[in-house]
Amino acid sequence: MTSNQTTGARLLVQALEANAVERVFCVPGESYLAVLDALHDSPIDTVVCRHESGAAFMADATGRLTGRPGIAFVTRGPGATNASAGLHVARQDSIPLILFVGQIERSFRHREAFQELDYGAVFGSIAKWVAEIDSPDRVPEMVSRAFHQATSGRPGPVVLVLPEDMLVETAAAVAAEPWVQVETHPGLNLMWDLQKRLWAAERPLAILGGSRWSEKAVRQFARFAERFDLPVACSFRRQMLFDHLDPHYAGDVGIGLNPKLKARIDESDLLLIVGGRMSEMPSQGYTLLGIPETGKTLVHVHADADELGRVYRPTLAINASPAAFAGAAESLQPPHGEIAWSGWTRAAHADYRAWSETLPAIPGPVQTGAAIAHLRAVLPDDAIFCNGAGNFATWVHRFWRFRRYATQAAPTSGSMGYGLPAAVGAKLQFPDRPVICFAGDGDFQMSMQEFGTAVQYGANIVVVLVDNGIYGTIRMHQEREYPRRVHGTDLVNPDFAALARSYGALGFTIETTDQIAPALDAALAADRPALLHLKVDPEGITPTTTIEKLRGSR
Repeated sequence: MTSNQTTGARLLVQALEANAVERVFCVPGESYLAVLDALHDSPIDTVVCRHESGAAFMADATGRLTGRPGIAFVTRGPGATNASAGLHVARQDSIPLILFVGQIERSFRHREAFQELDYGAVFGSIAKWVAEIDSPDRVPEMVSRAFHQATSGRPGPVVLVLPEDMLVETAAAVAAEPWVQVETHPGLNLMWDLQKRLWAAERPLAILGGSRWSEKAVRQFARFAERFDLPVACSFRRQMLFDHLDPHYAGDVGIGLNPKLKARIDESDLLLIVGGRMSEMPSQGYTLLGIPETGKTLVHVHADADELGRVYRPTLAINASPAAFAGAAESLQPPHGEIAWSGWTRAAHADYRAWSETLPAIPGPVQTGAAIAHLRAVLPDDAIFCNGAGNFATWVHRFWRFRRYATQAAPTSGSMGYGLPAAVGAKLQFPDRPVICFAGDGDFQMSMQEFGTAVQYGANIVVVLVDNGIYGTIRMHQEREYPRRVHGTDLVNPDFAALARSYGALGFTIETTDQIAPALDAALAADRPALLHLKVDPEGITPTTTIEKLRGSR
């Protein structure tokens, strides 16, 4: 090898370094051993996970909280398909993620060699772009394109496939150029149009969602909302986009929507949707707005032109990233004199406070609400909450107060098993901030092996595990549709606190409410990961209803 020649694997790692990648998440495989060897001498941290879905979820959380693509490496065949759950989350949630997949040697292709897959066919409906790097001299080009594809327009996952022999083949070394975010800015005439429509409105309402936000953009939009005295809601699991104690906050548009907020959306005469798609969950099963005609003035702002008019026909379509739009919105002028909808805004925030302030009691000796109440009292505003899917998540969505950007990692796609690996990824990215994984027993067991990853890398997360011995969301639907015909929704669970201790972490068994606060204090002060195992009564199927009430509703 001459001095200006280097392997495809080293070119790949150099390209990641040039793009300021801090860490990669992986499950090792023989198909990309050359990359692992190149990472040995790199400042990039390599985090070895227990399952490929965990690696992809950790990469997703990194992308979700930073806006920069999270990076995962997996091996071919089953390694790649195991990671598909994370790709699906990144796709539906519009999160930048790059998955590198080891591949068979190029000369073995099309023979159904060991673990061979057609990755374009496998991931074509999930990823934004799937490509195989067939020559080492194209590594810098393909990696650059992957970063731009993952972050441009509507962000999402990209898959780059790495033939094993390509990684050890050599090519001339070239300096990789770093990725730069491409912003789409709104036209001045469109912003003037929006200003005129706001002046003419009587009951406007903004709903923030999607990705392509930043801490600066969130602050800029908050200043815009203050100047226009505009009520602002957040879409499903995007609650970190607006301070919940700001007097302009109206609540979240998600599962279990506040009836008063739903009525407010119905009554609004101008709906400003920024960054979101108003998909199935926030739209209440596509019933909240008419399709394609919404029945009201709709101003839709999105970074991807293909999303404008895709489901809802906007009155005013603005093709711009949320960050660019928020910056431009600061230049708009509010109506002269008294703002007509100020009372509407004050009422919206009062409705949110009334809906979310009181933590309800549930059957049984352990009150889950006590955990939220104590965390409200002791956690700083920059604490990060991570969760997967299940009825347990209602405690976070409805009753936690999100105050700052980059404090929430939760899948809008409703993927179970997301919360624990997301918490590990979040804690490694922000080691000085408290990270809480709020999990259900079924949800936790989909990825609980990643608790070992947390211990191995010193990701001192706190897991609040709500154990009711059932798949709670499915049982809820089952009892509503087929009362007392319980089948396929019961769980026999381990001693989760003992499991945590077996990893060398702290484990607390919570059987009465008075045990919650001291256990949380000890967990938050610990020098290792910790888990609180809350044994709750399954009768309290949600924070506000019981199984018996569901049965009686039929």
